[in-house]
Amino acid sequence: MTGSEASPSFRLAYVPGVTPTKWVRIWNERLPDVPLTLLQVSATEAFGVLRGGGADAGFVRLPVDDTDLSAIPLYTETTVVVVPKDHVVAAVDEVSAEDLADEVVLHPLDDTLDWERPPGEPAFERPATTVDAIELVAAGIGLLVVPQSLARLHHRKDLTYRPVTDAPESRIALCWPQDATTDLVEDLIGIVRGRTVNSSRGRAKAPEEKQPPKAKHPRRPTTGKPTARNPRSGKNPKSGGKAGKPRRRS
Repeated sequence: MTGSEASPSFRLAYVPGVTPTKWVRIWNERLPDVPLTLLQVSATEAFGVLRGGGADAGFVRLPVDDTDLSAIPLYTETTVVVVPKDHVVAAVDEVSAEDLADEVVLHPLDDTLDWERPPGEPAFERPATTVDAIELVAAGIGLLVVPQSLARLHHRKDLTYRPVTDAPESRIALCWPQDATTDLVEDLIGIVRGRTVNSSRGRAKAPEEKQPPKAKHPRRPTTGKPTARNPRSGKNPKSGGKAGKPRRRS
């Protein structure tokens, strides 16, 4: 780590489709004195924001240039095709890229999938953004293949989506500048990896609870009471004598 100095706040960037609500809640529980500021950035500008110091860390889409950025992959998204609800694709559970061969498939400039060759027939012009492409799908101009989170983010009542079984998948990662791996970054890493608050690798520790002193039971008085005897042997159990048959006289 490069430092353990206190920070007045922590700036966390995230790309469209990522929902950081769960991690933000845990952060606020563990680090209530460190305000967390959320910054939504596009997938294309996320790395520039981190390199320029505009955010301390961010949830981004892989791949990441590891020459100056560190990344921890978190999860992989399902890829879906967005279609009008009355489209033939809406009648099936899933499709392959080959099933889209005769369809116009939009390929926006901010596409997050690493295609060798996008499926379907290309549109006359590439939309500038995924939001623009969604509008074109609703207008019946073409279909759109995106990570499922983006299909949910831009949901419309007149559109639906189906999984594409053999399309590239998008992976979400936690990313931060390598030369700025601060204590607060380590705290965030622990949160997204599911470490408990008392983990040996976590920095934020929960206050230890003091155990109440055990109650002392008073000793029972022994004076003034007859000594208990074994009803069978007649021996005092505290005397150490052993019960047995009487010895035969010779």
